[in-house]
Formats: sequence, C-alpha cells, structure tokens
Amino acid sequence: MIPRNAEPLMRLSWTDPLTGANGYLVVHSLVSGVATGGTRMRAGCTMGEVEDLARGMANKTATFNLPVGGAKGGIDFDPKDPRAFGVLTRFCSFLRPWLDAHWVTAEDLGVPQHLIDAVFADLGLEQSFHAAIGRSADPERTLRRVQAGLNAPVPGGLLLGDVVGGYGVAQACLGVASAWDWDVRETTVAIQGIGTMGGGAAWYLHEAGMKVVAVADAAGTLYAPDGLDIPALLDLRDRFGEVDRKRLPAGIKLLPRDAVVSTDADIFVPAAISYALRPDNENLVKAKVVIEAANAATTPEAEAALSARGVAVVPDFVANAGAAAWAWWLLLGEVGADPADSFLRLRTEMQSKVALLLAEWNMDRLPLRVTGLKLVEANRAARAEVALTPEGEPALLIP
Repeated sequence: MIPRNAEPLMRLSWTDPLTGANGYLVVHSLVSGVATGGTRMRAGCTMGEVEDLARGMANKTATFNLPVGGAKGGIDFDPKDPRAFGVLTRFCSFLRPWLDAHWVTAEDLGVPQHLIDAVFADLGLEQSFHAAIGRSADPERTLRRVQAGLNAPVPGGLLLGDVVGGYGVAQACLGVASAWDWDVRETTVAIQGIGTMGGGAAWYLHEAGMKVVAVADAAGTLYAPDGLDIPALLDLRDRFGEVDRKRLPAGIKLLPRDAVVSTDADIFVPAAISYALRPDNENLVKAKVVIEAANAATTPEAEAALSARGVAVVPDFVANAGAAAWAWWLLLGEVGADPADSFLRLRTEMQSKVALLLAEWNMDRLPLRVTGLKLVEANRAARAEVALTPEGEPALLIP
C-alpha cells in the first residue's frame, strides 16, 4: 500500500517566465514507464498538495487494477485569469518530454478537459491521453476510440467524458444506500461543489431519486429541505461551475458557502477543494457518511476524528476514481462509445468496492481507508506476478 507519507518517485518545479506562476509535476510511481493523473490550476496550489494528489492517483490505479502508475500536475494560478490558457500552455510545453512518453493527464480542478485538449492540440499532441495513445499498436484507431468515447452524448445534453466521474461518485453514494438498506427516495445528500464532478454526481443522484437538499459553489450554499431541482440548477451554471443567483427557482434558501458542511443530510459529498474537512470543521458534519469526490478532501486528522465518532469516510481513491478508471478502460478498448456499457461497468465495480469497504466497517468500525489500502496492496501484488517486458516492467498493451 502507499501510506499518506510515502515519498514520490520524482518532483519537478517550474516557474512561468511571463507571470511568475509556479507549477509542479509529481510522479509517484511508474508502471510500464507510464503514470496517469490530471492537471489542476488554482491560486494557492502547492507542491505538498500535488504530492498528496499523486499519491492518491497511485492508489486509484491500483484500486481499479489499472496497468499504470500515479502522477499529478498543479499550477498556482487563478483559472479565471485571462492569462490562464497561456500559463497552462507554457507549463505543458515545459513538460513535453513527460507528456510525449510517460505522463497521461486529463482535467482536474480549474482545468476542464476541453481546455487541456486545446493546449495539447496547440502543441501538436492531439489529445491529453497522448502518452498512452502513442504506445498503441494503431494510434490513429485508438485516438478515434478515445474521442468517440469522450464525446458520446448522454441524457441531459452533456457528453460522457464530462459526466462519468460524477456518475462514479453517484454510484458510490448509491452503493452506501444499498449496503445499509436505505430507501433511496428518503436518503438526503449535500454536495460541496457543482462543477464537473459535483454537478455530475448531483445529476445522477437526482435521476436515481435521491434528495439532493444542498449544493454549494463559490458564491454560497443553495438549500431546499425537500430536494433541489438539480437539472434546473445545472442549466444556470457558468463555465466556472457557479450558479446564476438572479435566475434561481423559487423556494431555495441562500446560505453561506461553508453552511453545506453542517447540512442535516445522510450523505455529505465534498466535491470541490482538497482539505475541505479539517480539524477545525469536521465536528460540524451531521452526515452518516462522507464520500470524497474531491481529491484529498479530508485531512488525516479530520478523517480520524470522523471515524472515531462513527462517520464513515469513503476515500477519494475509491469514490472519485471513476473517471480515471473509465479513461483507461476506454484506452484499453474494454469499453467504447456506448454510454450504457460504460455506466454498467462503472456501476458494478464502484458499488462492489463500496460494499467491500462497508462490510469491514459494519463489523468492527475499521476505517474504510484501511480496507481500501489492503485492496490496493493485494492488487499490486497480483499485478507484480504478470509477465514482464525485457526491461523488467509489466507490459502495457493498448489495442
């Protein structure tokens, strides 16, 4: 397993010559010479944060038994700044040797998939999965498969690549309800963040009949005890995932942004920022379970305190790993452009993993992270027994 204090394989720092922004790449592990993990951009991003995220990615790939290691990129810059695209482009240009051959990246906080794909196109790399696609026996065919999957339309007028991560989080929530025999239609959930991940989770939970009673964006918390009209709210979002308050449906209470943490709901989903739950606010959580949709959403101290008072925490490397797992299933040709196949695979795998974690919790209150890391270790050990290349690495075969 990879504990929270494990050292990464490599750290790289970069300073933008035009804005002075700092950027970071942390490669926690390589498998077959490849690591995967998104690129985020936010003011205040640090090397320590990116290290935590890279470590989490390494655990995600092992949890879902993917044939790659874990990495993460991060840039300390405001994504709303008009210079952000240029900063991201120069960051990727600096890291081109890694992006060419070793690092498969994708969207993350502040960097939507279409934006990073535009950067890759400008650099002549076609798409952000370039390092994996280039290893394919037929790169052009694999690129077409990836693009078809990412751009497959789903109900609600969105694309599969934009919602699959949120769908996975929703399945983690529904897996909890199933494991604990909750009536889905009487189960309530509060979601911090209504961007790609939080918005997708909200949509699919609403569709399943669960009551989403609160969502929060940068401007505050929107609350309705009988359940919010999630499709209507999602239609009011701008490109930064914030809801237009001037066009809100009637009956919604406007609360402070941090009020979402203390919402009286069965499930709390932090889907916005890392370290959202800390020692100074974990005591406000009223939910019975926390689903980490954001990477590193809970500090170790807060997670220990929550577990001690009986609040189960489904760790990020399980709960929000759906997008990463699906991307590699797509790359490996295990799913295609039919959303139904992708949803079935993700629903089955996510709910089975949540059930496994909760079984140990129900017996002896073993923290879900501990059980999850045992699964990580078992999968790594099994993968180490597969056939090796002449260089001593497991072969990465992409059709």
